[in-house]
Amino acid sequence: MSRFRFVADHCHEYRVKRLCRLCEVSRSGFYAWRKRPPSPRSLADEALLLEIRQIHLESRRTYGAPRVHGQLVRHGKRVGCKRIARLMRRERLVGVNPRRKWRRGRPDLAPAPDLLKRDFAAARPNQKWVADIAEFPTDEGTLYLAGVRDLCDRSLVGWATGPHPDAELVVDALTMALWRTTPDSQGLVHHADRGSQYTSLDLCATATQAGLKVSFGSTGDCYDNAAMETFWSTLKREIRWIRGSLRFPTRAAARLYLFEYIEIFYNRQRHQTALGHLTPLEHRQRFAS
Repeated sequence: MSRFRFVADHCHEYRVKRLCRLCEVSRSGFYAWRKRPPSPRSLADEALLLEIRQIHLESRRTYGAPRVHGQLVRHGKRVGCKRIARLMRRERLVGVNPRRKWRRGRPDLAPAPDLLKRDFAAARPNQKWVADIAEFPTDEGTLYLAGVRDLCDRSLVGWATGPHPDAELVVDALTMALWRTTPDSQGLVHHADRGSQYTSLDLCATATQAGLKVSFGSTGDCYDNAAMETFWSTLKREIRWIRGSLRFPTRAAARLYLFEYIEIFYNRQRHQTALGHLTPLEHRQRFAS
């Protein structure tokens, strides 16, 4: 369902055929999904969202889900707080939060050890993944990009963008990677730093349920995730070279450019010396035969 939504959100910018191929869904399935009438639950959610937006706006955008829920209860609306929180996350509606946006986890609270030990070589795809978050400046504010990179073919197998570097963002990136691939039967390693997003219960639960082995580098040491840091450096350097600037006018423009660079150029067209001058896709296909 989310893949069909992705195609629908970008079909005015790219051909449906190309988007469906990238998302690994059929065009017939996409068109059938788009023609399907909205469910009663979806209609009810849209009606509820109108009330949520109004309350959030009247609070000068300071109310989070608990206080929005409290106002709805006062107005006689019977609805769960979790449902309010889900709809507000979907619409990126947030209230005042006293916590810092970017917290690093304590080293003694990491839920798993370092399974890579700076060994960034992989004999086959879906054996070792590394993950991290990068940020891109826009005139509307920062856009965050969460990525999951395969150490064998060096492709970005999963990624997600958003205005907040939270656990939901990294879970979305991991979910995309799991959609596209088949994890190694001997246990695929998912390696990241000890940021609060990656040590969160949501991320660890998603990885564990998929049969992945969770791995963390030491606190504050970029060399423990050097393969991902190298990708961010390459990505930003080439964007500056191509565009002349890393800054975008809007988050939508940045998101569209990153989609084009990652899915069309980097994964499918950009040859890499370390891969014998093959693209990541060509290198991965050698293991499929």
